[in-house]
Amino acid sequence: MILYSFLLLIGISLAGGMESGIIGGKEAKPNSRPYMASIQIKNKHHTCGGMLIREDYVLTAAHCFNHSDYSGRDHFEVVLGAHNIKKDEKSQQRIPVIKYIQHPKFERKNENNNDYSYDIMLLKLKNKAKLNKYVKVMSLPKKNGKIPANVKCSIAGWGFISPETEVGSNVLREVTLKLQFSFECKNKWQHYFNSERMICSVSDGKHAFCKGDSGSPLICNSKPQAIASYTYKGNCANKTYPQAYVKISYFLPWIKKTIGKKERERERT
Repeated sequence: MILYSFLLLIGISLAGGMESGIIGGKEAKPNSRPYMASIQIKNKHHTCGGMLIREDYVLTAAHCFNHSDYSGRDHFEVVLGAHNIKKDEKSQQRIPVIKYIQHPKFERKNENNNDYSYDIMLLKLKNKAKLNKYVKVMSLPKKNGKIPANVKCSIAGWGFISPETEVGSNVLREVTLKLQFSFECKNKWQHYFNSERMICSVSDGKHAFCKGDSGSPLICNSKPQAIASYTYKGNCANKTYPQAYVKISYFLPWIKKTIGKKERERERT
C-alpha cells in the first residue's frame, strides 16, 4: 500500500530524514568529497548527511530536524573533513549548529501529512569552517534546469549498508545511481512526488541510498543537483519505487535570500 510504503525515514528511523545508508556501494577515497558533512546529535550519533555551501552554512533535508523532538541549539553538530566518523581524525572539524532554517512550506506533522517536495533545510554554524584540502565549499548549480533521465549520478553517506542489519557505516561510502523519468516517479509515488521540485533515481535491487543518508547531495556531472529525501520503507533497494530527492536548483532563490540576510545575534530557532 503506497501510504504505508511511503515511510520517509524520519526521526532516527528515516532513510534520510534522520538516517539512511549506502547499499551496494564502495568505500569512498578518504577526503575525496571535502564538501560532505556528517550531521550528528548528542553522543556523536550520526543522523543525516549534508553539504557545506558556505563557510558557515550546511544544506541538508528538513526532515532531519523536528522542533518537537530536538529543542535548543546544542543538539546538532556538524562534522566536516571526516572519513571515519568513529575516529577523531586530525582532518575533522566539529562545529555546533546555532540555527535551523527549514523551508517555510515544510512542516513535519506526521509521515502521511507532509509535503516532502519542500524537504530542504539550512544549518547555520556557530563558527565558520576553516577551508583546507579536507574541507571545501561546494558550489551550487547556477540555474534551475531540467535534469534528463538515465544520467548516472553518485551519492555518498555514512548510513546503513544493509537494511536487514541496520548497521551504519563508520567510513564514508558512495554509490552510483541512474536517474529515472519524472513521470515514473509520479506514477509510483502519486501526490507525494512533485515533478517541479523533485527528481528520482531507480535502484537495480542492489544499489541505493538508505537510512542515514538523507540530506546527502546527489552529484551529477560533478555538480550537486539534489538532496536525498525519501525511499521505500523496509527495503531501500526496492526496484519498484524510485528514490526521491529535492532539486537544489529550484530552491536557489530561497537559499540565496536566506543566507544573504543580515541575521540577528543568537536568534532563537
